[in-house]
Amino acid sequence: MRKIMYYVHQSVDGFVEGPNGEFDWASLGPELSDYSLSLAERADLFLYGRTVWEMMSSYWPNAESIGTDEHGLAFAPIWREMPKVVLSTTLESADWNAQIIRDAEALREIKARPGKDILLTGSSTVAAALTDLGLLDEYHLIVHPVALGGGKPAYHPVKERLALKLAESRTFDNRTVLLRHDLATA
Repeated sequence: MRKIMYYVHQSVDGFVEGPNGEFDWASLGPELSDYSLSLAERADLFLYGRTVWEMMSSYWPNAESIGTDEHGLAFAPIWREMPKVVLSTTLESADWNAQIIRDAEALREIKARPGKDILLTGSSTVAAALTDLGLLDEYHLIVHPVALGGGKPAYHPVKERLALKLAESRTFDNRTVLLRHDLATA
């Protein structure tokens, strides 16, 4: 069965956004960019919640005209071509090869289909809900050397304790740290 991978950037004090919703603190050097692209290569479907979808779909279709960083230039065509699923109960439509689904059962059906893995980027609220439903398989946490002092937390409370095992840790570009966890098996 396909895995759902959760990939998120967070501050050392546990936030994915600053107090005013800012995400200008995350920095992708060449090594972290390569890692990010390798996760996209493992996947044949990107998964988003509505808020992150709106951010991604406002940037990636025209990323080459907005910025010139190497990661953006490499990722933009991948993003445009990759099939996408948006979990939302309010979004009416989505373009850029995206399908809207309304509930976890639809996601279970997608996960059960043959294919490569599914990559959930950001969307900490969605990640918590999928964790509670037993749908997340891997957690790829990138810790950046910044304390934001508040904002949107990287983790929302889950219903029950979840045992994870550290599958990998390493540094990128001598400034960020990966903590990759998998579900612990008995």
